[in-house]
Amino acid sequence: VQLQASGGGLVQAGGSLRLSCAASGFSSETYAIAWFRQAPGKERDFVAGISWRGGSTAYADSVKGRFTISRDNAKNKMYLQMNSLEPEDTAVYYCAVARSSSITRSLSGYNYWGQGTQVTVSS
Repeated sequence: VQLQASGGGLVQAGGSLRLSCAASGFSSETYAIAWFRQAPGKERDFVAGISWRGGSTAYADSVKGRFTISRDNAKNKMYLQMNSLEPEDTAVYYCAVARSSSITRSLSGYNYWGQGTQVTVSS
């Protein structure tokens, strides 16, 4: 089972990035998926989640209206479109697959994790 995250990079404040995460070795289509992020010296925090059918989404207040999570079950992929990026968004971003079909904001609700992709937003 592998999750491969990509799409991170260096961008100026106000810019955009699109993160991707490819799942292999299993079918993630019946599970909720999410993106978390971890800044240096801080805990890993929930960013956005989407239910297995895509009908429900959830966002951290800090990214609501700027980030959009989506998934393509046919391709076993998930995405995070990040617009209007701010220096406070700088972190390593992780994709994760939940233990159930419902979104949870708790780390313990996820049993598969990608390796992380660095996002750096300069001011």
